[in-house]
Amino acid sequence: MKLKLIVAVFLPIIILLSSCTTHIDEYQKQAPLLDIQEYFSGKLIAWGMVQDYSARVTRRFCVELEGTWQGNKGLLAEKFYFDDGEISYRNWQLTKLANGAYTGMAEDVVGLATGLQSGFAFQWQYSLLVDIADNTYQFELDDWMYKVDQYRVFNKTTMKKLGVEVAEITLFFDKERENKTCS
Repeated sequence: MKLKLIVAVFLPIIILLSSCTTHIDEYQKQAPLLDIQEYFSGKLIAWGMVQDYSARVTRRFCVELEGTWQGNKGLLAEKFYFDDGEISYRNWQLTKLANGAYTGMAEDVVGLATGLQSGFAFQWQYSLLVDIADNTYQFELDDWMYKVDQYRVFNKTTMKKLGVEVAEITLFFDKERENKTCS
């Protein structure tokens, strides 16, 4: 009896919440167009922060990036400088597919990352291995990028473990800044 009551009360709420998610196609006609291959070519810089489930900032960082492309294959080399002195690297091997779709692999990514571009937005999803206190954990990331103008892109990422959001990452990319180093 209690189970039926719980299902009757919470099922409609769950259905309502799941129908409220944004789909990339909603941005199809919005400018400026975010062309991943074009934007992530050459050198750029980004600044970001990680916030835990309570919205407390737990880390801040700067990233030096350099993207190179040959046809539809690209390499995006990232060097992260964290506020605690840690320096880490990620090298994305990207493939541009048809209709705004992308795939990618990197050293700390499990399996294949998949992404889709539409209008001024790009959604990128992947599983990431993260070292925390001598242990490695796997998280699911849902990455959204939004192009502001020809030089700047905002990025907001949710990080989940077992379907529960545990952190949020916010980044600001800039191609206009002349000095593209974190030092």
